Formats: sequence, structure tokens, C-alpha cells
Amino acid sequence: MPSEPAVSPTPPPAPNVIVETTNYAAYQLSPGDALEVTVWKEEGLQQLQILIAPDGTIVFPLIGTVAASGKTISELKDNLTARLADYISDPSVSVKLLNNQGNSVFVIGKVNKPGQVFSGRRLDVLQALSLAGGLSIFAKEGSISILRRNGNEIQVFPFDYGDVIDGEDLEQNILLEPGDTVTVP
Repeated sequence: MPSEPAVSPTPPPAPNVIVETTNYAAYQLSPGDALEVTVWKEEGLQQLQILIAPDGTIVFPLIGTVAASGKTISELKDNLTARLADYISDPSVSVKLLNNQGNSVFVIGKVNKPGQVFSGRRLDVLQALSLAGGLSIFAKEGSISILRRNGNEIQVFPFDYGDVIDGEDLEQNILLEPGDTVTVP
């Protein structure tokens, strides 16, 4: 008797996960990042080391204050090139990120390594908790919150670790902004 072909069971449907189409490889500059800016063949504009100020700006010779925070390196380079064109014929500008100390979040409370977490890209809550060594055995998994300052306001985002680990309420696992604080009671 010929054997019947094996039928593989239908896999369960995937949870409804929304994938953002943002290109995370394009690092967004933040206050505290250090840059090196060079304008080719311009004596006074070679390898200038510049720190992005707390207000998100840099001060550059000839053109003054330039917004840098939230821009990619390429966007900042294009902006500097366009503004320098008023003073220099066909400027060739290069911008290099020396360190990304501005792209950090804080994880405090009952984690194994509380403190400031640095990353070359934006992190979500689970990634930040992982970099902080994970939750301690005394952590209240269902009471985690993310604090975000917007001007004089503080936004609070709840985060239930157990739900997210179980694949539920995944929208809680938000992308963190530089300066956010994850609190683990």
C-alpha cells in the first residue's frame, strides 16, 4: 500500500507586528555628539572639531549657528555646503562623527547594571533593558515606565515587560529618544 504524503501542519498566524520602515542605519545627530568638519582646500576650515550644543546646534566659521540635532551626517554636510556656497566657490565639505555620546538613554532602578546606555543607533525599550544587564529578580515587570522630556513637559509611557516578552502589546516596546529614562521599580 502506498503511503500517503506527509502533510505539514499549517503554522499559526504571526502576531500583528507593525514594522517601521525607518532606515536605522542613518544615524541622527544628538546634543553631545562630537564631529570633525573639514572644508577641502580652505586653510582655516580643516579638521575642525565641533561638539553639538545642548540646544542641538553647532557654531561654524563664516556661517554662524547651524541646527544639527535630528539631522543625519549627510543632511548636515549638505546644509553646511549650501550655506558656505555664499562665501566659498564650490565648497567641498566632509563631516565625520567622532563620538556619539549624545545618543544615550538612562536605565535606572532594579536592573543589573543601571546607568547611562550609549548606542550608535536608536534602541527600543527591550534593547535598552538588555544593555542594562536585564531585570533583577526584585523588579516589578508590570510597572516599568519610560520618561521623556519635551520642553517643560514630561511624558510617561507604561511598559509591561511580561506582556512584551509574551508577544502581547508589542506597541509598548517604543523606540527611545536620546535622553529618555527607563525606570524599573
